[in-house]
Amino acid sequence: MSCLRKLPALQRLPLSPLLRVQTRNIAALSHLRALTTTRTLSNHAPQTRVAIVTGAARGIGRAIALRLAQDGYSITASDLPALQPQLDSLVSEITTLHAASGVRAHAHPADVTSPAQVSSLIDTSAAVLGPLDTMVANAGIAQVKPLLDLTPADFQRMFEVNVAGVHYCFQAAAKHMIATDSNRSQDHQKEQVGGNRRGKGEVRGKLIAAASIVAFKPFALLGHYSASKWAVRGLSQVYAMELAKHGITVNAYAPGIVDTNMWELIDEGLGRRAGRDKGEMIRKYSEELIALGGTSVPEDVAGLVSFLASRDADYVTGQTYIVDGGIIYT
Repeated sequence: MSCLRKLPALQRLPLSPLLRVQTRNIAALSHLRALTTTRTLSNHAPQTRVAIVTGAARGIGRAIALRLAQDGYSITASDLPALQPQLDSLVSEITTLHAASGVRAHAHPADVTSPAQVSSLIDTSAAVLGPLDTMVANAGIAQVKPLLDLTPADFQRMFEVNVAGVHYCFQAAAKHMIATDSNRSQDHQKEQVGGNRRGKGEVRGKLIAAASIVAFKPFALLGHYSASKWAVRGLSQVYAMELAKHGITVNAYAPGIVDTNMWELIDEGLGRRAGRDKGEMIRKYSEELIALGGTSVPEDVAGLVSFLASRDADYVTGQTYIVDGGIIYT
């Protein structure tokens, strides 16, 4: 009853003091949320983001470039010089589809096993499209061959492309991001009142590498390929550890059996040794191994990379995500 007697007094309170208290509480709560949960990508508009995709002339790389352009990234598409016509076609498609939204595209051939060519790729991309935000080190090769038959050249070539190529792309991209970060941070700081140079959780850039399901469970006759993808997974984790202080996230994606030229090569190699016709090994693996059935398409992988390249993944680093329809379970 004593509580009820106080109700009339509460109802007679002027409205304005209550509103002032409520307003102050909301403002304080908003400030607290901003300090603890906000993560931004360098304080520049989404349409100005720039991504480089290597191995972009066909297959998964091409699908990634198209998806990131759809997401608002301007794209530098790269692959070997011999694939320049495919790169030009990709750039033309991106321009036709997305020019109205401010997305631009640029082709620059490069061999990822050459540090000099990778550095030139990043410098040229920055000059044409602006500072780099996301590097997708997608270029890679495969070879079907028993370990006992491998030559030193076989082994070296696999690791040059699949591991050193990722390292050169990550190293050059990270150095570029760190170097350009100081200028962007100074611009950002002018808009702030006090506070640290970098807010908690603020992401400056993203590095994303191509791994594989064989980075979790190797396939026979793909020994050196499997080993190279295990190396990519480990390399990505160490890069994530070392670059976190710079606001750079590092992750990898692990495709399964995908309908691409690379898997056609694997199918032919495995089929030749098993006495099977072309297409039979992929069909066999798809039926026996993939829980969801069927063979993956490049767009399945591109969707995952889209997430890793987005602000939704700003608090994700050091991870390798599997996209295989249910072959490997972690």
